[in-house]
Amino acid sequence: MVNTGLNLGNDANIKQVRHTEDRNYHKVNLTNKGTVYFKVFHQNIRGLGKKTGKLLSHLHPYFHHVLCLTEYHLKYSQLEKVYIEGYKLGAHSCRQTWEKGGVAIFVHNSLGFLNIDIVKHCKEQDIEICALKLSFGTLNICVLTLYRNPSGNVSSFLLKLDTILQSLYTPMSHFIICGDININYLKDSEDKTHLDNILLSYNLISIISFPTRLQNTSSTVIDKIFIDISQFESYTVNPITNSLSDHDAQLLKISTEYTLVPIHKFKTVRKINKYTISDFIAKLSCESWDTIFNSEDVNTMFNSFLNIYI
Repeated sequence: MVNTGLNLGNDANIKQVRHTEDRNYHKVNLTNKGTVYFKVFHQNIRGLGKKTGKLLSHLHPYFHHVLCLTEYHLKYSQLEKVYIEGYKLGAHSCRQTWEKGGVAIFVHNSLGFLNIDIVKHCKEQDIEICALKLSFGTLNICVLTLYRNPSGNVSSFLLKLDTILQSLYTPMSHFIICGDININYLKDSEDKTHLDNILLSYNLISIISFPTRLQNTSSTVIDKIFIDISQFESYTVNPITNSLSDHDAQLLKISTEYTLVPIHKFKTVRKINKYTISDFIAKLSCESWDTIFNSEDVNTMFNSFLNIYI
């Protein structure tokens, strides 16, 4: 697993530098000690295809480390073509038989990660799940994103989730599980009790207490985030209403200590492609070269040329 050591998320210490339309230039001003924040964004997006631009605009200017998306409604051939600027596809589960559904995890370009292959545990509608591991500060984090269709088999969902957690669990792991489970936590039920009991065996509890889906006069808490609160010094979780879906998003921020984080230097480079080259040539053709050709001193000619070029 690759860890770049670049930890974005401390709003007070990190300055984002943009060049033209790029958002991927960051300057990190960190000493060898301090606190940073690991940020996980989750939303049932209800179709990702035409929403990437809106999603980025809602994330701006604080781009989060991990984006966990459920129900993106795409086949893999479509998902691999999705471009979310500043992020790469880290893990996914796509439907092969039924339409819609699907879960995906996008990771910020500044972080390394290791994809975890758990596709054999997926069963469309019952449990669609993907996972990856990454390091951030002092944390070794395992992020899982899952979706259960309202008509999916709950017993199958619980059994498979327990099997997955057994296979991944280590005492040093910091689990973050998020997704749309379609079990309403505003009401007591056997399904809710069984799920809580399974997760408690791994010391995981729900940290979402606010409604995540509002419909007319009803509200439900079916989008959940589960963590082991004993492993995190402090955290906050908040709802985000962004009109991208009929589900509100959730943002989890976990504080962690970092030590000996190097200061990363950066440079700004010009985009070079066939369009920028054509534009450059056109601009050169509009320049007046009289100051060069009317001079007899080589140094003056060169300096004049260089000024125009720059």
